[in-house]
Amino acid sequence: MFENEYVECVLPAQKSIALIAHDNKKKDMVDWCMQNKKILEHHFLCGTGTTAKLVSDKTGLPVRGYNSGPLGGDQQIGARIVDNKIDLVIFFSDPLQAQPHDPDVKALLRIAQVYDIPIANNRSTADFIITSPYMDAEYSRKLINFRHNVDMRVKEM
Repeated sequence: MFENEYVECVLPAQKSIALIAHDNKKKDMVDWCMQNKKILEHHFLCGTGTTAKLVSDKTGLPVRGYNSGPLGGDQQIGARIVDNKIDLVIFFSDPLQAQPHDPDVKALLRIAQVYDIPIANNRSTADFIITSPYMDAEYSRKLINFRHNVDMRVKEM
């Protein structure tokens, strides 16, 4: 490993959590949030359009809403991950239903992976994450030092 190749990045104890659910999974998301309300109320919540509104209305949890997924909401969440403003994604996706905005969904999943953000794509994984001891503690992760990477590429040109 070369010096400056990685940077340490800390997820805070109080997480910013993005909530996303495809149409056939929105009820599951609301049920999951209700079941985990006592934990979620200690974190900052945001989500895509209808999911954010449903979770907020049905659970009483404050959820900052972005656009619906097909209208750019997935991309808004991805941009906030890049800006280090989202620490965790709970995304109840529907693998049995074609999505008109599938490229946006794939881009979101990719950016979460690039920035080493925990992401749950189903209820079981969400349960494991939310009950983890890291949920209410700081967590240090190593990310590729993208700035250093760009500097090195520029030097080579």
